[in-house]
Amino acid sequence: MDEGLTIDKVLNNNVVIAKHPSYEEVVLIGKGIGFGKKKGDFASFNKADKTFLLSSEKEKEQYVNLLPYIDEDFIDFMNDILYHIETRMGQELNEHIHVALTDHLAFAISRSQKSMQFNNPFLPEIESLYPKEYQVAMEVVTMVYDKMRIHFPEGEIGFIALHIHSAVTDKTLREINRHNQLITTLVQLVEETMEVTIDRHSVDYHRLVQHLHRAVDRVDQEENTRDEIRLANMLKQEYPVCYNLAWKLIKVMQKQLNKPVDESEAIYLTIHLHRLTYKS
Repeated sequence: MDEGLTIDKVLNNNVVIAKHPSYEEVVLIGKGIGFGKKKGDFASFNKADKTFLLSSEKEKEQYVNLLPYIDEDFIDFMNDILYHIETRMGQELNEHIHVALTDHLAFAISRSQKSMQFNNPFLPEIESLYPKEYQVAMEVVTMVYDKMRIHFPEGEIGFIALHIHSAVTDKTLREINRHNQLITTLVQLVEETMEVTIDRHSVDYHRLVQHLHRAVDRVDQEENTRDEIRLANMLKQEYPVCYNLAWKLIKVMQKQLNKPVDESEAIYLTIHLHRLTYKS
C-alpha cells in the first residue's frame, strides 16, 4: 500500500493529500502524518499508526471541505475513536464514516457546550436492533467524556450507533432511519390494536422488534418465503384478531416500502403476536 505514496499537499499535522499509483489522489488521515512534511515527501500508510485512507472522490471532497471547521486536535482524537470502533467491530469501516461521524460529533459537542439537546425517538429500537453497535457507541461517549469532559445525553448513543451500523453494513443513514421509523410505526400499531403497552426493556419487546426488522429486511430484499396455505388458514380460524393485525402490519410495510409482502409473512407475524397476546 505504501509503494508510490508521495505527499501532494499538507492540510494540517494530521491530514495530507497524497498521490497513489492505483487511486490517484487520496486523503491520508493519521496522527502526525503531516508534521514536518512537504510536497514530494514519502507518505506512510500503516494501520498500526491509526492511519486511514480516503480514496472515494465524494468522501475526499466532503472531508477536505469539512476540515476548516474542525479543530486539528479533534481530528487526532477522531482517529483514536475510529480506530477503536474498527477494532471493536472487527472489520474495516466504510469511508463515509470519516465525514459523517466527524461532522456529527463536532456538532454534538457544540450542542452540549451550548446546553442544546436533541431527543432520539428511536433509542429503544436502536438498542434492540444493534446491540453491539450500541455498546461501542457507549464506549465512544465515554472516550469523549474522558478526553473533553463533555457529557452527551443518552440519545447521542443511538445516533452514534447508527453511524457505526451504517459504516459496517454500507447502508445509508437514510435507509436505516427509514426502517427504524417503520418498525416504530408497526410497534405502535400492535399496541393500539391489542390495547397493551409493551415494556421497551422487556424480552418480548426485543423479540418483536427483531422479528419486524427481519420481516422488513426480507421485504426490502424481495425475498420470498414458502407458501403455507394450510397453516395460514388454521391460524386465521384459531387466532383471528392476531391474524387480522398481522395483515394490518403487512399493509403498512407494503405502503412504506412500496414493495409487495409475501403472504407467508402473515403466518410468522400471527404466531409472534399470539405469543405476545398470551403473555399480556
